[in-house]
Amino acid sequence: MSPLVETVLFVFGLVALGYLAGLSGYLKAEVGDALSQFAVGVALPILLFRTMVNADFHGAAPWTLWATYFAAAAVAWTAGHLVTTRVFGRDSQAGVVGGVATAFSNLLLLGIPFMLGVFGQQGVDILSLIISVHLPTMLAASIVLFEVFGGRADAPVHPLHIVRDFLRRLYTNPLIVGILAGLVWRFAGLPMPGLIGRLIDALGGIAGPLALFGMGLGLRKFGISGNVRPAMVLSGLKLMLMPAVALAMAWLLGLPPLSAKVAVAAAALPSGVNSYLIATQLGTGQALASNQMTIATACAVVTTAFWLSVAQFAFA
Repeated sequence: MSPLVETVLFVFGLVALGYLAGLSGYLKAEVGDALSQFAVGVALPILLFRTMVNADFHGAAPWTLWATYFAAAAVAWTAGHLVTTRVFGRDSQAGVVGGVATAFSNLLLLGIPFMLGVFGQQGVDILSLIISVHLPTMLAASIVLFEVFGGRADAPVHPLHIVRDFLRRLYTNPLIVGILAGLVWRFAGLPMPGLIGRLIDALGGIAGPLALFGMGLGLRKFGISGNVRPAMVLSGLKLMLMPAVALAMAWLLGLPPLSAKVAVAAAALPSGVNSYLIATQLGTGQALASNQMTIATACAVVTTAFWLSVAQFAFA
């Protein structure tokens, strides 16, 4: 078995173990929620803080990296929206759910441990450059579209309300706080005390496995119920169209090999829980979002390995 395939199986194996723990009744779904909350609220922000403090970003070409990834996200979001509204005849609110489900990669719970396992700390460093703008960009797009398509017909959209809501969510997000705190520490040139360094290493070290297991346990709660056909189509767009566009953009823009591989791998990751949360806010498309997330995660075991192999060949 090649190291690449073994790593992919290891990462998704942890997700599967979490899912089986919930399916068998050994652990309750609430445990998965608690593990994910701890991962997102404590372990992953600390890991991102450590990454920002220690990472070497030279040669990562952030502008072309961002252009590569977000061009793929924009194409996938547009395709998901159009398929949801034009092919399956759903309304514009459901189109927002379809778009975000097709474009919002699970870069945190799945992406960080995945990049660490496949590309090592350098891969996480490059992924952190995407995460640092991914959350604000996708969150802003989601909020704007939520206001445009989710507001009442008799209530105008207030730009100041949108900006205020966006900034509130952004600067209270623990992941953004971890990134900003790491950058401040880095630019201040402060030494890292030994005890604090050990605490950071301990919590950052468990972030990946904990996030993967909690994610798998959480998937048991969502399950599959209705809207299977559109969920399968959106999953196909997420897992095949988005990484294909990222691969083409990385080649056209001449990304360095490791940055190109990380961008393609990030685009190839399945959707996270964000589309379900947005669907819950809109009050529509919850089943579509949860089904798409579950189906995409299951299929990503094969498709992610495929795109990694293609990227390894294309950017050797």
